[in-house]
Amino acid sequence: MKGLPHCCLGLLLATVLLQPAFAVDVRGVRVWAGPDNTRVVVDLSGSAQHNLTVLHNPERVVLDVPGARLGKGARRPPAGAGAVKQVRMSRNPSGNLRVVLDLSRPTQAKSFLTRPNAHYGYRLVIDLGAAAPARADKPIKAKHAPSDARDLIIAVDAGHGGEDPGAIGKNGTREKDIVLAIARELAGRINAEPGMRAMLTRNGDYFVPLRDRMRRARAQQADLFVSIHADSIRDRSIDGSSVYILSQRGATDEASRWLAERENASDLIGGVSLDDKDDVLASVLLDLSQSASLNASQVAAERVLHSLTQAGEVRKHEVQQARFMVLKSPDIPSMLVETAYISNPQEELRLRTAAQQARLAAAIHHGVHDYFYANPPMGTRIAQLAAGRSARPVLATSAGAGGTGE
Repeated sequence: MKGLPHCCLGLLLATVLLQPAFAVDVRGVRVWAGPDNTRVVVDLSGSAQHNLTVLHNPERVVLDVPGARLGKGARRPPAGAGAVKQVRMSRNPSGNLRVVLDLSRPTQAKSFLTRPNAHYGYRLVIDLGAAAPARADKPIKAKHAPSDARDLIIAVDAGHGGEDPGAIGKNGTREKDIVLAIARELAGRINAEPGMRAMLTRNGDYFVPLRDRMRRARAQQADLFVSIHADSIRDRSIDGSSVYILSQRGATDEASRWLAERENASDLIGGVSLDDKDDVLASVLLDLSQSASLNASQVAAERVLHSLTQAGEVRKHEVQQARFMVLKSPDIPSMLVETAYISNPQEELRLRTAAQQARLAAAIHHGVHDYFYANPPMGTRIAQLAAGRSARPVLATSAGAGGTGE
């Protein structure tokens, strides 16, 4: 630095050395609100450490990210939603980036860092839930079942949602939007049939954690869990539907988890508590429940696959098995339906049409209907209808009303 006095040069060098070395940029902040939870997502340019603190009077959550700074796209905070009244961002004297979430009510908060995927880079995720343990949803009251019978409850799960778009087609079609439309159509058809009621694990554009989807179905005492998806693969020529149930390995892993946490599993197996049972008895009870659930899942999935085969192209003509998290409920027969390959340009265009969505929903409904009329649970309206009819009742072909929501 020719021409500068030594004192000025030293001051300049000290100033440069004292400037913080920013390890990561915050590229954006997004807020997603659902009926029960609010999710805040902080998009980052790289991995980062963070600290999360919940404060009271007033209620707020404080996120500190050492060595971070606001990128150009993140300097305007997003609008509040759900439990978040407003978002404030600043850099404190220690050099940490601070994000403050002003809350409208007390919450429990948890945070985690996610690694990059096909759609996003690194993300810090903050989930805000109720401060007190959530009251279990009241089971759906059957509207058209006589006093001595009950309606079947079908949990219809639209995959992904909120900040998780799922697969994205070549023309920008998002899986989360397509499967929600199909799920609503399926719920409408189920609700239009005497003896059956549908509940949707999500009925809007928000993310529901995978285990929460299972919990919601169990809180409603669901008789069947059907998760709707649209697959993606590199080979864009591949098309067709597939139906999955839980693999035996996945069932074994889940049984181990339930047994390890059996003090919290008091409502498993039709109300039989595991917390006062020894290890051997608890294992036997859980194995019996899970084996029955897997067997029922296989039979129900075969019916749905057969119905999809009649409706159009099926890629895999046998029920597949995989370790999908949402299929791991030990006491509810569960299946996951990959309705089509959104990565196939022709299938993507068809999936965008109401006619194709209705066609797929109708096929799944037919399979569910056939399964329960062939295997009606005792004490249900369907059992009475099946016993009183020698032929299957005619199913409605038009779209029903929307689902029941949460």
